[in-house]
Amino acid sequence: MSKSKSLNVGKSIDIIFIISSILFNISVSIVYIATKLDNMELLRVAGVIVILLIIPFTITLIGYIKEKEEKKIIISLVIILFYLFLELLLDYILLIPFRDIVALHIPYIIVFYAAAFSMIGVTFEKNKKMGFVVLATFGILIVCLIYMYLG
Repeated sequence: MSKSKSLNVGKSIDIIFIISSILFNISVSIVYIATKLDNMELLRVAGVIVILLIIPFTITLIGYIKEKEEKKIIISLVIILFYLFLELLLDYILLIPFRDIVALHIPYIIVFYAAAFSMIGVTFEKNKKMGFVVLATFGILIVCLIYMYLG
């Protein structure tokens, strides 16, 4: 593969990653708002969008592996995908109320924030300006989380 074609593939993978990270933060924000408003239809749609992000994040992981990306970026993608598959398993396959079980909820929260911070870190690594966009959407997510519990 030529150097320029390889750069284009790398940029495309970066764009997929960044858009997916923004969609993740916005979708989780909507999940929090829908939960607060007890809007099950909106909650279902936003939740499915989060789960479907497994597809573009898997594509980026494969692309970054093919591009021989740095290990820290590959590990970050693995953490993100681990969180998404954990979410799929707990919320959509096992259907257990794990958020009510402290022994399950605390590790889940840790994995969630590891994934969120991985998205922020990788985006800053790839594009500083877009890093601030992903960080801003994460800030919105935090505001929505606070609203869900305190608003």
